[in-house]
Amino acid sequence: MNELKKPSLGLIIQRLTPPARLTDFKLIAFDMDSTLINIECIDEIADAVGKKAEVAAITEATMRGEIKDFKESLRRRVALLRGVPVTALQQVYDERLKLNPGASELVTACKAAGLKVLLVSGGFTFFANRVKDRLGIDFARSNLLDEADGKLTGMVAQQSWGDICDGAEKRRTLLEVASLLGIAPAETIAVGDGANDLPMMAEAGLSVAYHAKPKVREQAMIAINEGGLDRLLEILK
Repeated sequence: MNELKKPSLGLIIQRLTPPARLTDFKLIAFDMDSTLINIECIDEIADAVGKKAEVAAITEATMRGEIKDFKESLRRRVALLRGVPVTALQQVYDERLKLNPGASELVTACKAAGLKVLLVSGGFTFFANRVKDRLGIDFARSNLLDEADGKLTGMVAQQSWGDICDGAEKRRTLLEVASLLGIAPAETIAVGDGANDLPMMAEAGLSVAYHAKPKVREQAMIAINEGGLDRLLEILK
């Protein structure tokens, strides 16, 4: 395949044969934390109990791919949240969570082109459901924090599909939604930034790394290293 690199513009096209059109695809899947939104929610929740540095270090190592077992990594981090008031989640959403530049524009353009939109996150339903509603996203899957007596228990709750949305579950969800829509994996786009996004990116017809870890940038077909998510529209007309 052709390889065209534009590092000076912060937009790198690799392993993609242009021209490609947005209408060539039927589904786009987004990671949430540090992709659609500007924060890692778990790190900001941890700040409520003075454990942000400890949790953030585990998050960073996991996203770089240095900690291979995402489920174990998430359980370790969530355990540190035990006792955090549930009200802290709303405070994080209100005061710290912002959509990343170009997120709304890209989702709007995708919907206008007839694509369905999926949010699939190793983060939490409290935030994912609000981001889903805010952007008019069609499907969402994420992890549910267990709570009791108005406080987090330090555990992840079981859901109908399982307990933890890791890389394997992201891949399975992408394929499940594609099957539900009656489309081939080649008609999907996957956008992410961390190592746990690689399994779904490997299945998609187009993989996009957004301000991503080096390992993810290297394996993606397109890497957006500067600017907003809507830079994808410079390639997909």
